[in-house]
Amino acid sequence: MFQTVTLTLLEGFLQTLRLFVLTLVFSLPLGLIISFGSMSKISIIKAPVRFVIWVIRGTPLMLQLLVIYYGPGIIFHANVWGSGDGGRFIAALVAFVINYSCYFSEIYRGGIQSIPAGQYEAGQVLGMTKHQIFFKVVLLQVIKRIVPPISNEIITLVKDTSLARVIAVYEIIWEGQSFIKSAGIIWPLFYTGVFYLLFSGLLTILFGHIEKKLSYFR
Repeated sequence: MFQTVTLTLLEGFLQTLRLFVLTLVFSLPLGLIISFGSMSKISIIKAPVRFVIWVIRGTPLMLQLLVIYYGPGIIFHANVWGSGDGGRFIAALVAFVINYSCYFSEIYRGGIQSIPAGQYEAGQVLGMTKHQIFFKVVLLQVIKRIVPPISNEIITLVKDTSLARVIAVYEIIWEGQSFIKSAGIIWPLFYTGVFYLLFSGLLTILFGHIEKKLSYFR
């Protein structure tokens, strides 16, 4: 029985891991782009970007999952996500990317704006272009400053992937809970916690190592 449960949970964990990785792949760069929009001096760009960030950060991710998955079908009477497991997964991925890119954008914005204006001015005095100042002077410092909050959000993402089950994405908790109905046992549900703890532990070690590597600005 233990082997059967473990194999089933591993299958669910692979779905969790897939959602986790793809969310990071898309949301990390998108978050940087959104942060530029939120810092724009052009109000017609800044205002709507800041509004979207406010809405996303101010509403539950579970609500966003439900709206994104069911909303298009109800409003446009069309299944834009496709049918079956693949369609549900795509909808979940879109919801996670939108949510986390907004959170990451605020972290990026805070990191960029924390750099003293004098460093920009010093770069200009040295004849550097804005592009050179950002990538050779500012960005390296920003990366070091944002690693702790980014790592915190990434570890939170590990746990948030469980919310995908609200639209029937068969992630690890869904698989663990299925044993309650099929076999009348609850321990597989608690067993899923081991997977989360191990994965979060590995990420904690990884980010600790990254922070040490970025200690050159001390």
